[in-house]
Amino acid sequence: MLQKAVINALKRPEAYDEEVLYVKMLQTHISYIFLTGRFAYKIKKPVNFGFLDFTTLDKRKFYCEEEVRLNRRLCGDMYLGVFPITSFKGSIKVNGPGNIVEYTVKMRELPQEALMSELLKKEKVSSSVIDEIARILSDFHKKAETSKEIEKYGSIDIVKFNWDENFSQTRSFIGKTIHQKDFYFIRNMVQSFLKSRRNLFELRIKEGKIRECHGDLHSGNIFVTDDRIYIYDAIEFNKRFRYSDIASDIAFLLMDLEFLGRNDLSDILLNRYLEYSGEKEDFLEVLPFYKCYRAYVRGKVTSFKINDPNISGEEKWESMRIAERYFKMSREYAEQM
Repeated sequence: MLQKAVINALKRPEAYDEEVLYVKMLQTHISYIFLTGRFAYKIKKPVNFGFLDFTTLDKRKFYCEEEVRLNRRLCGDMYLGVFPITSFKGSIKVNGPGNIVEYTVKMRELPQEALMSELLKKEKVSSSVIDEIARILSDFHKKAETSKEIEKYGSIDIVKFNWDENFSQTRSFIGKTIHQKDFYFIRNMVQSFLKSRRNLFELRIKEGKIRECHGDLHSGNIFVTDDRIYIYDAIEFNKRFRYSDIASDIAFLLMDLEFLGRNDLSDILLNRYLEYSGEKEDFLEVLPFYKCYRAYVRGKVTSFKINDPNISGEEKWESMRIAERYFKMSREYAEQM
């Protein structure tokens, strides 16, 4: 009830500690985002989905701070910090006096039309932009943190756990968004690959390729502006989704470009990334495995939407169609293993 009051308050210009041009609210399944013309304010919903837990104010504060820490690696000045939302004499304000009732991540607002996903629709993403993204990601992966703890997330045991979770969570969608034969083909190929290529995964760990990555690297999380490229919205809420082989990180964007029908840009990205990073044969050997994984996860997440009571029948139908496409792609990548 308290967060509902916060959300209602932030729909009004007087709740902010600077002049706003407008207030527009966006919503995801885990966040509210308020756009004000110059800045964006993001608030985490008090939800627990198992893989994330934002149910207490302390947890939301911690993950807000993690979000800023992680995203400053690739966004720098876009993420301005974590600010309290306070209540005083019945008035709720950002960074105001009184008791702290919520926390928000404050960011520079960038135009939605600058999203790479939007630019791709208009065929406004050039090879030079892809080249710059490859350079940025290569530098980012080289500098990303690694440790003995992080390395464990590249082990066969945890990689297998992630896949087993996927198969368990999508079994109910067999015959709806994924064909039975595709489900079992992908599962069998993954199990076979993990069993026969243990040395490959051990080599990736030995070479220091398991790092604190972005975790959600697709075109909808990239702004392309005149002055720089911002790769934002890294996963802060679960180490298991963020600590991974760098091949898994780049595989997401490669798969996303191919899903959008831009195999040409995917090829450029891969070739430039190989050139800048110096990655070798073991990277190329494991890449189809992780592209298969990324497509499968997208199919799974999109499938979840058909059980959402808050979306329309038309949206559910569209979600089913998109999920089917992702699972088909996952099957194609499985065949490349």
